Amino acid sequence: MDVGIGLPSTIRGTTREQLLEWARRAEARGFSSLGTIDRIAYGNYEPLIALAAAGAVTERIRLATTVLLAPTRRDGTLLAKQAASVNALSGGRLVLGVAVGGREDDFASVGADFHKRGQEFDAMLEAFNATWDGDAIGPDGRPSLIIGGSVPAAFERTAKYADGWVMGGGTPDMLREGIEKTRAAWKAAGRDGEPRIMSLAYYALGENAKDAARAYLGDYYSFLGDYVDTIVGSAATDAETVRAYVQGFEEAGCDELVIFPCDPDPGQVDLLADATSK
Repeated sequence: MDVGIGLPSTIRGTTREQLLEWARRAEARGFSSLGTIDRIAYGNYEPLIALAAAGAVTERIRLATTVLLAPTRRDGTLLAKQAASVNALSGGRLVLGVAVGGREDDFASVGADFHKRGQEFDAMLEAFNATWDGDAIGPDGRPSLIIGGSVPAAFERTAKYADGWVMGGGTPDMLREGIEKTRAAWKAAGRDGEPRIMSLAYYALGENAKDAARAYLGDYYSFLGDYVDTIVGSAATDAETVRAYVQGFEEAGCDELVIFPCDPDPGQVDLLADATSK
């Protein structure tokens, strides 16, 4: 199983210098991907722009949106062109992970219809393929496409349009269930080969690990009310838990686990690399 690392692009106050140094260190320490997550109504860097910046200071590491909330962008052709541009300028390293999203405020902030997001998402996926298969809009070459979500339509979309499926958070047992549904949809669609399976986790290491996890995750997921404590508690805050997560997701059948930070200090890259290399 590959192990990727998230960029600190959704941690409030992350500086340009921290983000770029994070990307450099992640590549030097051998992580498979740099991941981003997405919000609109929040003080984060936009995912594709953050990955473009990271791509400019790296050469080999994959650049992944895990995931980008596609229907908040409104235009599938433009988003496809933006993704193709990042993919081309990075030497074919972009993994475009997309999903419908679940927060009404993200949609309201851009004037998009939250209740029609599934329908608009399907139209966007069609636009992606039309754009990438043509030669009139954007550079040649398509990024790898991964779809997130846990409703039946997400697995059907994965089988129809994508290269694989990503679980946005959960346990190895939950991933196993998602893998079964993904493979069943893949087979029903007559797809050859196997879908790529990805998943996410959170971590913070060092003396202030628990405080960092509580501060960042408590803020980012505050809309979940009392459930936010469950998310805070799920963050790996010691090396043993990191290794247990890696082993658990690998045994569940994950192809790549992207572990996202709660602290923007680039030293966290080295702490995670050390934890996962033992």
